[in-house]
Amino acid sequence: MLKDLFQKRKYATIPSEKTKRDIPEGLMNKCPKCGTIQTSKELEKNLKVCTACGYHYRLNAMERIQLTLDEGRIFEYDNDMISEDPLQFPDYIEKLDKAKGSTKLLDAIVTGEGTIGGYPVVVAAMSFDFMGGSLGSVVGERITRAVEAAIQKKYPIIIYSTSGGARMQESILSLMQMAKTSAALSKLNEEGGLFISVITDPTFGGVSASFAMLGDIIIAEPAAPFGFTGRRVIEQTIKQKLPDNFQTSEFNLEHGQLDKVVSRKDMRPTLIKLLDMHGVKGDATYGG
Repeated sequence: MLKDLFQKRKYATIPSEKTKRDIPEGLMNKCPKCGTIQTSKELEKNLKVCTACGYHYRLNAMERIQLTLDEGRIFEYDNDMISEDPLQFPDYIEKLDKAKGSTKLLDAIVTGEGTIGGYPVVVAAMSFDFMGGSLGSVVGERITRAVEAAIQKKYPIIIYSTSGGARMQESILSLMQMAKTSAALSKLNEEGGLFISVITDPTFGGVSASFAMLGDIIIAEPAAPFGFTGRRVIEQTIKQKLPDNFQTSEFNLEHGQLDKVVSRKDMRPTLIKLLDMHGVKGDATYGG
């Protein structure tokens, strides 16, 4: 016992500030769901899906396109379209400039055409990191023009949705985009076109209440939350406790809101299979 008292104890070493500064930023990632720590390189190799629990990290618009289109190549539409400030909303221009600087995008969406497994498609990918993927005039206009291009070229259209809802800084002009995009998709339906809607984390508000839920085929990534309004608001309104998995992809699939839940590694093969099943021709001129 006396020997144990005088035995030198082992203590954990706290890294110095210099050591902390020498560690490259962004080298490691901690899963927000299970807490597993993995290198950024390992995470990228696994398509930004946690290797331990399968948690799907959010992707920005260009990452979606890289994973979806052949060789990650897109012939982009309307890439010079920018939002203005028609209502002179306080600090709106400053927030737009900040979002442009941090994301390298002009707004919360990228649209264009390319091929998937050789099949020509029009694609629109929203980006949550640009002002929460909010639906403003530019986002609505670019989606509408993308749908019109799909009608003209007779290409299928795939839309990756992620959004917190309408862009409050544009008020009624933002809400008008719900009707405009829905009308364009109605025209696509009349022309016999194919619309595949892909729900990702998160999809709420005006986006979920319009084009995101109008797909001929609606699929979602695992555990992606989507609905019209948030869990807290609903619980306060109905005065009831909601299920733990409420508004997740799996919950909505069980209740008939989805056709399929597809993991990220299976998304591209699934899209290729769907395009093949619907007889999409693979001989169209790319970017024409």
